[in-house]
Amino acid sequence: MKKYLPLILALAPAFAPAQELKVALITGKTGILEPYAKETEAGFMLGLEYLTKGKMEIKGRKLKVIVKDDQSKPDLGRTMLAEAYGDDKVDIAVGTSSSGSAIAMLPIAAEYKKVLIVEPAVADAITGEKWNKYIFRTARNSMQDGLAAASTFKQGSVAFLAQDYAFGKDAVKAAREALALTGSKANIVHEEYAPQNATDFTASAQRIFDKLKDKPQPRILQIIWAGPNPMNKIADMKPERYGITLAPGGNILPVLKTWKAFGGTEGTIYYYYAFPKNPMNDWFVAEHMKRYKSPPDMFTAGGFTAASAVVTALAKAGGGDTKKLIEAMEGMEFDTPKGRMQFRTEDHQAMQPMYHFRIKKEQKNEWDLLELVREIPASELPVPVKNKR
Repeated sequence: MKKYLPLILALAPAFAPAQELKVALITGKTGILEPYAKETEAGFMLGLEYLTKGKMEIKGRKLKVIVKDDQSKPDLGRTMLAEAYGDDKVDIAVGTSSSGSAIAMLPIAAEYKKVLIVEPAVADAITGEKWNKYIFRTARNSMQDGLAAASTFKQGSVAFLAQDYAFGKDAVKAAREALALTGSKANIVHEEYAPQNATDFTASAQRIFDKLKDKPQPRILQIIWAGPNPMNKIADMKPERYGITLAPGGNILPVLKTWKAFGGTEGTIYYYYAFPKNPMNDWFVAEHMKRYKSPPDMFTAGGFTAASAVVTALAKAGGGDTKKLIEAMEGMEFDTPKGRMQFRTEDHQAMQPMYHFRIKKEQKNEWDLLELVREIPASELPVPVKNKR
C-alpha cells in the first residue's frame, strides 16, 4: 500500500472543496450612525440571501461575511479594513457608514490592492479627489443628492442647514454646484453649519431666518442632516411667519414618521420602499415586513444594493482576483431594489435614479408616509467626473 501513497497525495487537491469567498462588511455600529449601520447590515444579509437563493454561495463556493464595527472613527476604519485584507484575507470589502471614516479607508484599499465597495458614505471626495482604482461606490454621492434637490428648486432663495463635518460640507458644496448645473434661477443666500450632535438650533435657525426673510420668494430652508433630524425643532420656531418653507432631504423611516405635521412638504430621497416597482423590491419589502414588522429603509436598501454588486462582481470575475474584479466591475450593470444600476467606468460611481416626494397629508397607517411626485432618472442627474484618473 505504501507505494500508492504518492499517487493518492497527488490526486488529493482535485477532491478538495472549493475555497470559500470572504467579504468584509464594515459599519459604524457604535455611535451616532448606529441606526444606519444596523440597517446596512440587515439589508446586506437579505440581499445575499435573495441573490444566492438562500445558499450563501457563488458558483459552488461558500460565501463568508465578516462584520466589523469602526464606530464611525476614521482611525478605526483604517485599522478594520487593514485587518480585513491582511489578517482575514477577504476577497472584497464593503463599508462604511461615516464619510470621514470611508475617506480614511481609501488608501488602505490601494495599499493592499483590494476592492472596496463604499456603502453608504456619500462624500463626493470618495469618487472624486480621494479616489483610487480599487474604489467602487453603490451609495449615492452628495452630487446626486444635490442634483435631485436642485431639480425641484426652480427660482427664489435657498439657505442650508448642515452638520459641521465632511458629509454636511460636502453636501452643501454639491448643492451649490448642482443648482448651477441644472440652470436653476434660485439663489443661495446662506450656509449654516452646526455641530454633528447639536440639539439646540435656536441661534442657527434665527441666523437663517434673518438671511432669508427679505429675499425673493419662494424662500426655502434645505436641511441636510445625518442622524436625529432637527426639522421639528426648527418648525417649532415657526419659519412660516417669514414665508420660509422647509425642504427636508430624505431620511430614515423613524424620522419620517415624526413629519406627519408637514403634510404637503416636498423633498427628495434616495429610496422609499413604496416607490420602486420591480420583483426584487417586492420580495425585499415583503420579506422585511415578515421579519422585522416594518418596511425596509434607505440604508437597508443600500445594504441590499451593495450585496448585489458583490455577488454580481464575484460571479462575473469568477472569484476574488482583484484585477479580474476591476475588469468585471467597470461599466458593470446590476439589479437593485431601486432598479438597474451601473458603475460608471470613469470613477466607479453607481449611476441611479432618485425620487421627488411629497409628505402625505392623509396617512392610512404608520408606514404610509410619502407619495411619489416623480422618479428622477439617472439620465437627468449629470454627475460630473471629478477624479484624477
